[in-house]
Order: sequence, then C-alpha cells, then structure tokens
Amino acid sequence: MTKHADLNSAAIAAHCATGASHVVIEVVDETGSTNADLLARCATLAGPTLRIAGQQTAGRGRAGRPWVSQADASLMFSLAWRFKGPLHQLVGLPLAVGVALAESMTALGVPVQLKWPNDLLKDGHKLAGILVETQQAQDGGVWAVIGCGINLLMPDALERQIGRSVSAVPWLAQMERNTLVAALLSRLAGVLAEFDDTGFAPFTERWNLLHAWQGQHVKILDNDQLLQQGVAAGVDQLGRLLLRTDGGLQEVMSGDVSLRLAGE
Repeated sequence: MTKHADLNSAAIAAHCATGASHVVIEVVDETGSTNADLLARCATLAGPTLRIAGQQTAGRGRAGRPWVSQADASLMFSLAWRFKGPLHQLVGLPLAVGVALAESMTALGVPVQLKWPNDLLKDGHKLAGILVETQQAQDGGVWAVIGCGINLLMPDALERQIGRSVSAVPWLAQMERNTLVAALLSRLAGVLAEFDDTGFAPFTERWNLLHAWQGQHVKILDNDQLLQQGVAAGVDQLGRLLLRTDGGLQEVMSGDVSLRLAGE
C-alpha cells in the first residue's frame, strides 16, 4: 500500500481529469495545518492550489476544534480556490464540497452519506470533515481554502484519542494513494467550477439524496445549549437545514451550531 511518503505531485496530476489540470499540487511530509499554510499565501497564489500533507500537527475542525489524525491512517489536504464572489454567494459551499467528496467515494465503491452542514458519515459514524475558510481577494473576488480530513483507517489508539466512535474506509486505504487523491481532486474541481457559476441551488437535490438524517428527529445546539429541534427535512437552495417543527418549517443557517440526533 502506498504510504504518505509516496505521495507525489506529478503522479497525482497525471491521474487528474482535464478539469483539474490547472490546479497546482503541493506535497509535504508534515506541516501544522494545510489550511493555515494556504490562507497565509492567498494574496500570492497564481491560481487553484492543492496542498496535501502526510501529517498535520495542528489540524483544525469547525469552531476551532482540533482535528486528530495519524500519518497513513488519514488523508488530509486543503484546496485554495478563487471565486468570483461576493462572499455571500459562497453560502452552501461546504455542502457542495460534501457532495463532491461523497459522489467521488460512491463512484469508488464506498457509499457514504452527508450530515449537515459539513460531515461525511459511513455506517452512521463520522468519516470525514470539511472546513472552509475565506479571505477577500484584492480584485473583489474571494479565496476559499477548503480543508478535508478523511479517516482511511482507524487504529484503536487513534479512536481512543478522538474519544468517540468514528468510521473509516479501509477499502479506499488500499488504493494507490496518488490515484485516490486525483479522483477526489478531479470531482472537486468540477464541482467548484460549477458552484462559482451557479451557487448552491443546483446541488440541492444531490445533497438531499445523500442526507443521512432525513426524516429523523434532530436538535440544534450552540455550545451545548438547545436552540431548536424538529424533524430533519433536507436543505433548501441556500444550503439551510429545513426543520419540521410544531410551529411550521424552520430554516437553520450553519454558523457554528451543532446538529445531533434527538436521542443523543
């Protein structure tokens, strides 16, 4: 099995679809955070840039939470992509990225589902997370740095460190790693180019088909405080979660809220 040390930018590029041929690919053995690396360089990037690390020592999730990972057990990368903007048109971007990753994995033989707003689930447990950070471009556009962390394998020690049940995809872990990265990047590049033109609306149905908790009772939490609860009814064309409540259909914007099943 190809380990992270064998990741190679030329090999990834050779397997990419034409739509991703303009993406600069950077491979490093170790860094603090690929998202932080690219955010610091947005002003000088010539175009879309993928940065992938064998190990991240300071990986980040949503709301400032750490992303716990282990070399060779995880696939961690960030993709900097310049959008036309303005910033409010990027609402729904994490959900579109989720669609791209989920469709890629399904095409590779691993069906996964989506949890609003930015997680991939397999067998009901978290498989991957997405972190999108933005920076205004000098020409009026917006740079988005899209960080993805995917659990390929889940050693017992790592699961204990994470502190909750998580999922993994040993089937994809057996794939040649450069080929796997190229497959994910190719689908991502196509989705991001489409999103830049259309926003989230055309992805609504694709997301809802992959919705893990459709029809289930859920609750919305903010710092463990209950904000709302109801029955999950998918997302609308802005990427807002729709909740069926006693007071009617409610739309929930993402922010830093957390979504849980009602019984958890």
